[in-house]
Parts: sequence; C-alpha cells; structure tokens
Amino acid sequence: MTTTLERRSAVLDAQHVGDIRGALGTIRLDDTSPRRGRSAQLKTLLAIIGPGLIVMVGDNDAGAFATYGQAGQNYGTRLLWTLLLLVPVLYVNQEMVLRLGAVTGVGHARLILERFGKFWGAFSVIDLFILNALTIITEFIGITLAAGYLGLPKIAAVALAACVVIGAAFTGSFRRFERIAITFCVGSLLLIPLYFFAHPHVSQMAHDFVVPQLPGGSGQLATVMLLVIGLVGTTVAPWQLFFQQSYVIDKRITPRFIRYEKTDLWIGIVIVVVGAAAVMGATTAAFAGTRGFGHFTDAAGLAAGLQAYAGRTAGVLFAIALLDASIIGAFAVSLSTAYAIGDVFGLKHSLHRGVKGAKGFYAIYAGVVAVSATVVLIPGSPLGLLTEGVQTLAGVLLPSASVFLLLLCNDSEVLGPWVNGRKTNMFTSAVVAVLVSLSVILTASVLFPTISARQIAGILAACGGVAALAAGYALARKLRAGRPAGAGAPAAAADPVERDGWRMPPLALLRRPAMSTGRKIGMSALRIYLAVAMILVIIKIVQLAIGH
Repeated sequence: MTTTLERRSAVLDAQHVGDIRGALGTIRLDDTSPRRGRSAQLKTLLAIIGPGLIVMVGDNDAGAFATYGQAGQNYGTRLLWTLLLLVPVLYVNQEMVLRLGAVTGVGHARLILERFGKFWGAFSVIDLFILNALTIITEFIGITLAAGYLGLPKIAAVALAACVVIGAAFTGSFRRFERIAITFCVGSLLLIPLYFFAHPHVSQMAHDFVVPQLPGGSGQLATVMLLVIGLVGTTVAPWQLFFQQSYVIDKRITPRFIRYEKTDLWIGIVIVVVGAAAVMGATTAAFAGTRGFGHFTDAAGLAAGLQAYAGRTAGVLFAIALLDASIIGAFAVSLSTAYAIGDVFGLKHSLHRGVKGAKGFYAIYAGVVAVSATVVLIPGSPLGLLTEGVQTLAGVLLPSASVFLLLLCNDSEVLGPWVNGRKTNMFTSAVVAVLVSLSVILTASVLFPTISARQIAGILAACGGVAALAAGYALARKLRAGRPAGAGAPAAAADPVERDGWRMPPLALLRRPAMSTGRKIGMSALRIYLAVAMILVIIKIVQLAIGH
C-alpha cells in the first residue's frame, strides 16, 4: 500500500508515508474506518496533536516574551487588542500551510522552487536560513537572561540547552522528539499561575482586548506603531509556514485528518493568546505606578520587576517560562531550517530516520544550533542589536512568504479540490496588503529613526492606494474572465470521499503555472522591494554593530 501511495503522489521521502506515530497515540496506515463516537474522535485527535501546538507555542519564544513584556511595561494592557486581531491571521496562514502539507506531501520551499523557478526557490531558502539562524541566536539570548536571573552559569546553561535541543532530534524517533517537544509546550502553561501571582485588573484587560487604542498621544505615534509592528512580527513569522508544512508531512498526516489538525492548530492559538495576555497583564501590574513604567530594558528586567511586585516565586516562574519558551522556539526554528534545505536539495529529511539515515538533515539541524549558541557566548557580541535585526528582517520578509502561500493555495495543479475559497482569498489578500504596509514602515523606521507620525501616515496612505489599484485590476480581470470576484483557482469537483483521498501528483507531471502580465509585474516589484529593503537594513545593522 505504501508503494502505491508513493507512486501516485509527490511525497519525496519514503519515511513520510506510513503509520502516524504521534506523542499521544498511533493511527495505522491501513486504519481507514470512520471515527464514530466521541471516544474514537478523541483518540484520533490525541494522535494528531503536535504540529499546530508546537508551531504556535514555539512562536511564543524569547523574542515574544520581550515584545509582550515591553508592551506591558511601557503601555499597560492598552495594546491587548492586537492579539485578538492576530487570531484570524494566525489561523488562516497556518491552516493554508497545514492543508498544503497534508495534500501535497512536499515542503514549502520545494513547492516554491518547482512552481516559481530557481530564483525564488533559492531566495526562499537562503533568506529563511539567515533569518532562522539569527532567530535561534535570540532564543539563546533568552536562555542567558533566564539563567542569569536564576543564578546559573551562563556558559553551562547555554551548553546544556544546546545539548537538549540537539539531543531531542537525534533520538532517531519522531515519537520521542514530539513527546519531548510537547512536554516543553506544557511548560509554557507556567504563565497562568504567573498571571494569578500578579493579579492584574481583569475588567481593564477585558476592555483592552476588544477596544483598539494607540496609547501615548500623537507625539508618540511613531514609537507605538513600531511596537505594534513588533507584536505582529513576533506573532506571525516566516519560519512558521515552513515548519508546520514540513512537520505535517513528517508526521504523515493526510487530507482525511485535516479537520483534526485544524483543532490542533486552534489549541495552539488559544495557548499563544493566553500566554501573551498573561505576560502583558503581569508586567502591567508589576510596573504600573513605578519608576520602571515606560522604561523597558530586557526580559531579565521584567523578571526583576515581577519579583519586586509579587515576590521571588513570580520572578522565578517568569524566568523558567522564558527558558522553556526559548528551548521550544529553538526546536521549531532549527527544524524548519533543516526541513527546508533537505526538501530543496533532495536530502533525506525525516525525524523517523536515525542519524546515519539522514546525515545531512541532522548536520544542518545541529550546525545552526551550535553556531547560534557559540555566537551568544562570544564576549562583546551585540546581542540586543541582533534581536532588533531579527525582528526587522522578519518584518521585511513576511509579506513575500504570505504572497507565495496565497499563490500556492490557488494553484489547482497543487491542491486540486483543496484550493482556497473566495472568503479565504479575500481575507488573505487584505492581510498581505496590511503586512506589506507594516513591512515598509518597519524598514523606513530602521533606516530613518526620526521618522514622524505624519510620514508613517503617508506611507500607510500610499500603500493603501497601491493595494486599492491592485485589487481593482484583479477584480477587472476576474470579471472579464467570467469568474466571481475572489474565487479560487478552478478545480475538479469531488465528493467528500474523493476529496479526502486526493493527493498532489508527482511534481514532474504538473503543468507550470501561467504567469499573467499583472502577476509578472507584481512579482518583479516584490523582488525589487525585497532586494533593496534587505540590503539597506543589513547595511544599517552592520553600521550600528561597528559603532557598538
């Protein structure tokens, strides 16, 4: 049966087909019986849980702790509404990649390479590799800050954490890795008792969740906008797309289990939002009315403030949660790198294989972890600057990742009956427009630190005008073609049984996607913007590093 599936689908690694051996259960490949009754459905969900949970909890990493804490310390809970707005963005983006993974059996970077050419395939892998390496450095920065607060030796803490991150993957067992990763995910729930130790005002938090506001007045609009962009960038990151798609494939999840994987994703999203709100609420309570309010330093300063306000236990809980978050973040980001490079270069890449069976895959994984840990230990490394650089580059590159995701999910050769619907396309297009606007603002603010609120408003207006023109052009083309506005790519109709069994054919059998004039112009503009923005941002970061 495995041989037949491999022959008619695009799955690139034989280890990506077979029984689902999750941390909390097993589903045999030949188990095709319908799940009737809550007990059977619960057992299936437990076996499927993992990809959505890990990618979401991994998103609440060291950088997220610092960003949420900065929002709480500097502005209270008045930016909580951003978390609620990000929920549909998180779900729609990650739902599309889990669908791509389950239906195609091919990683995100490989699909970009095959459907859009070598340039974009190489670009996606190179920028992901650089950005992920820098992100892993920020995870180890978080580990050093947590270790310092807890009184642990810096070198020993970093070395031990690196060994844990590498050792978890080197077990040669997907199930063992996932059990370790989910154990760390459970550790993130330490933020809940931290919330009760700090006991922030529940009514105020409830109000700020649903009432959008920009604190600080017009004179501080630029500063607040940059923090809002930081909240978006730390919550929606490019590595998440590559990780979840490949992890769904490695777990051997097929289309018939997509609805269970969506539930897994929702569980992860709820934990992310609860954790982020807990950090923001706790730091608000700790710093309100103190000299530290409005003067964020780093995550260690947050732990010290919580200790001063709610006692040593609160500070320790925060530090342990930060340590836990940094490790789970390193797990996920390192894997997304190894998966993507393995997918593009045809390396055997699966946690089901032992080290001897996938040497290149494990070498990449261990290499990015080891190098990142070493950089953090180099005396005089501009760690704060590296953290800022990661957030900036992530913000610059995120729109391109979202554009490719949207195009792939409208490719009927790739997804067949699973292509996007009209509502998903309309919502995702609006999200892409907002992300491009935020990316431009973020890039401009790094290059021109004195940017004013009026200039930010001008950028938003210009981006809005361009988005409106692009939407009008797309609408006109669809109307001329006789297709409803926002409709997905045409695909053959299929009943539920046929749809659940549909897999993308081998890549060599797919027709190349047609490139309209509008798409060529848009892709060229995106290419130019990314090239210029990345070069300028990197130059600025190097200049600051030399000055440091």
